[in-house]
Amino acid sequence: MSKNTERFSDRVENYVKYRPGYPPEVLMYLNERIDFNASRIVADVGSGTGISSEMFLKNGNHVYAIEPNKEMREAADKLLYGYANYHSVNGTSENTMIVDESIDLVVAAQAFHWFDRGAFKRQCYRITRVGAYCLLIWNERKVVSDFEKAYEELLLKYANDYQQVDHRNIRENDIEAFFAPNPVFFETLHNEQVFDYESVKGRLLSSSYAPNVGEPNYESMITYLREIFDEHQKDGRVSFTYDCKLFLGQIL
Repeated sequence: MSKNTERFSDRVENYVKYRPGYPPEVLMYLNERIDFNASRIVADVGSGTGISSEMFLKNGNHVYAIEPNKEMREAADKLLYGYANYHSVNGTSENTMIVDESIDLVVAAQAFHWFDRGAFKRQCYRITRVGAYCLLIWNERKVVSDFEKAYEELLLKYANDYQQVDHRNIRENDIEAFFAPNPVFFETLHNEQVFDYESVKGRLLSSSYAPNVGEPNYESMITYLREIFDEHQKDGRVSFTYDCKLFLGQIL
């Protein structure tokens, strides 16, 4: 298995184009739960191509986007260069490069399952102010519709290490242990993507566990994707629905 920080280096273009964003209700939830507003300073750890960072930048927050993967960080820099409050950081969850006691909200969006949890928690202790919070977010793809079930079968059949790296391997008791002794607040929001064939193909290839062009099983996987798309499409479209799962708690 390639190093976690390098897994997405050859996926960046598809990641930027085809990964889901986060529903606006995320910010509404934070405002209601912890009085989150534009004055709060955010550290987005494992920020990738900037999808989660942009949500907070649009809200007016100063965002320190911490990403060790060069290609993904450069894609985020290109996407977010127009935001004056955007700060790009070459750091990791174990060494964020952020000043002590400077952060109001630490965010890990679609990233926590890659982290050394103990080292990340120590970083959270170091960089956050008293009263700060940590927010873990995942868009968890549902397996309900006929197409979603067929797509899941595709991954189980062709994806290299899908079951090993699936974020669903992180259980709620793992998250509770991370926040302990503080409580964890849990919320689920709806999210959805609608695809034509080329975009669902791009969505598949944005995943680090999917065989890429030239790799074993790639051609067979793409043939299978075409078959299930043709079988389940309506008006040339299929969709993914997601549970956008939020886990919020204090660190100090």
